[in-house]
Amino acid sequence: MDELGRMSVQAFKEAKKNPLVVVLDNVRSMHNVGSVFRTSDAFRIEAICLCGYTPQPPHRDIQKTALGATETVNWAHYDSTLEAIQDLKTNGYKIYSVEQAEGSISLEQFQYGDEKIAVVFGNEVEGVDAEVLAQSDGCIEIPQLGMKHSLNISVAAGILLWKLTEPRLADL
Repeated sequence: MDELGRMSVQAFKEAKKNPLVVVLDNVRSMHNVGSVFRTSDAFRIEAICLCGYTPQPPHRDIQKTALGATETVNWAHYDSTLEAIQDLKTNGYKIYSVEQAEGSISLEQFQYGDEKIAVVFGNEVEGVDAEVLAQSDGCIEIPQLGMKHSLNISVAAGILLWKLTEPRLADL
């Protein structure tokens, strides 16, 4: 790994993190959860909140796509997404749900500066829970030009986390 310039697990844990938290709201697929862990590792995301019935490590189906990222990315489980959001707000985070909703901000227009933010990704079928949307500070929408108007959560997470990390690269 040295030839690729990769950090050790210990160095990663001690490295400055991107002040961005991912919240998974009742995501059911272990493969999606593993993929979000792997993407969060890639962009040095601060933490992941696994909420409700979202599967938790350790599990081989999560590990299959996470490829060890469950050991590097900090995570916590919450019985409900509302509980996670309240905890994050208490700690100074602005909450943005990733959802197609009235008044949502298109990703290319979203601006956040230095503030700490948490992004909520919803269930693969139902999306972000309505109560969670109501408690969010806003919604971010990924523009889509095709007929389906939806993306798999792992794809949406990759797009969104890169876009939110890009302006902070020099600080990480």
